[in-house]
Amino acid sequence: MALSQRLEFRQSQALVMTPQLMQAIKLLQLSSLDLQAYVDNELEKNPLLERGNAEDGPAEAPEHGGDADSFSDTTGEGGRDDGAQESGLEGAQDWIGADLETSRSSMEQGLGTELENVFPDDGGEKSAPVEAPPPAYSEWSGSGGGGADDSDYNLEAFVSAEVTLGDHLAAQMALAIGDYRQRMIGQYLIDMVDETGYLTGDLESVAEKLGCSVAEVEAVLSVLQTLDPPGICARSLTECLSLQLKERDRFDPAMQKLVENLPLLAKRDLAALRRLCGVDDEDLADMIAEIRSLNPKPGLAFGTTLVQPIVPDVFVRAASDGTWQVELNSDTLPKVLISQKYHTQVSKTARNDKDKAYLADCLQTATWLVRALDQRAKTILKVSSEIVRQQDGFFVKGVQHLRPLNLKTVADAIGMHESTVSRVTANKYMATSRGIFELKYFFTSSIASADGGEAHSAEAVRHRIRTLIDAECPSDVLSDDTIVEKLRGAGIDIARRTVAKYREAMRIPSSVQRRREKQAANA
Repeated sequence: MALSQRLEFRQSQALVMTPQLMQAIKLLQLSSLDLQAYVDNELEKNPLLERGNAEDGPAEAPEHGGDADSFSDTTGEGGRDDGAQESGLEGAQDWIGADLETSRSSMEQGLGTELENVFPDDGGEKSAPVEAPPPAYSEWSGSGGGGADDSDYNLEAFVSAEVTLGDHLAAQMALAIGDYRQRMIGQYLIDMVDETGYLTGDLESVAEKLGCSVAEVEAVLSVLQTLDPPGICARSLTECLSLQLKERDRFDPAMQKLVENLPLLAKRDLAALRRLCGVDDEDLADMIAEIRSLNPKPGLAFGTTLVQPIVPDVFVRAASDGTWQVELNSDTLPKVLISQKYHTQVSKTARNDKDKAYLADCLQTATWLVRALDQRAKTILKVSSEIVRQQDGFFVKGVQHLRPLNLKTVADAIGMHESTVSRVTANKYMATSRGIFELKYFFTSSIASADGGEAHSAEAVRHRIRTLIDAECPSDVLSDDTIVEKLRGAGIDIARRTVAKYREAMRIPSSVQRRREKQAANA
């Protein structure tokens, strides 16, 4: 069989994920904070991008190469999307290509004063030459008791930095331990203390890494456990509470037995605790009150973790006609400008193909970012509006009327793919009259109805279980089987193991533990 070469043309269809499409998908699932960080990074890299102002009003989108800026303000009000491009005139003069003098004499002549008299905070205005202040001059001298004349004076710059837990312990260790070798061990142990104040890791590995004996490490640890705050450097909750009780001189044998049997205290098994501690009811109540006054996480007093509040991406408000008004939170949407005028000016100075290609790439990236942000806002608004329409009963009557909902139902209603809806609902929050909820909160599984009617939402069933338990009497605590019977009487077909799973997920103790707690509370 002879072999030969030939050329063939074949036509086929294929789905190609371009880099811009992949980046747009990534933008869709970013939270508002991550999106802001991404936009800030793009503003630093792309010279054609500028940060927009909230005062910029809507206007016609400028043509390519015009003297206006294109603006993407991806907001929507009342179910509308106002993500149209906006423009604003630039008042800056053309400084590209200007002959800039950098010599000292030319700069002093242009500023009208000597360079020693020009300060960064003078707003860039020209001022008359003034005499240099004497070395001992203080800007507070002419302000009286009210402070400096400059309103921009930053007093917070003189405030000392926050003291961390490690710094607090290291400063005390320097006074408590004098031996250099033991200080090295102590600093290593301090670095192993987590933010709650507990020592992580085991002492054997520490001794092996530092080349010392376990007894020497234990001796240093015993010194660290005497430092402030009480209970620091403990290896367990029992040891933490014991250290604090020793500090208060309340660690007697009865209290030691109580601390060693914390699981019984968590179960409210007071009878067993009385037998182990050898005390009566009154003394046991005082001991429990003493335990509750202790701090199980002493290191949190020096915590430096920033707690970021939840910022909603969508607002839902009741309209005057009985419908719901859905609008995006404009504060979470980055406002980006494309400076077409700056692009036109810089294009005139491009000398070679490399510079022209760079400017074209910057313009293409900036244009894509504006469109991607606009499309992201439209998609979030469309998905949120459909969620509000599907879960209208929740917004009117509460969580007990939450309907079963899945991604496919919303995707089919708005003509999108399920994966797109999943990305939109990730890390997004909706502010309603009933609180702030994650968008994924409204997607719940269904539980069949006992009488063959409409299925019930799993979240609504959990709410019913919590309501039943909150309303139970101390003399008649509901077991899981009793809850199942009551739910089936309400038309909800649910198994006992499902009730137990929902109850544990809501951190509700069992019927035995609830009966002990309520009896102890009424005693």
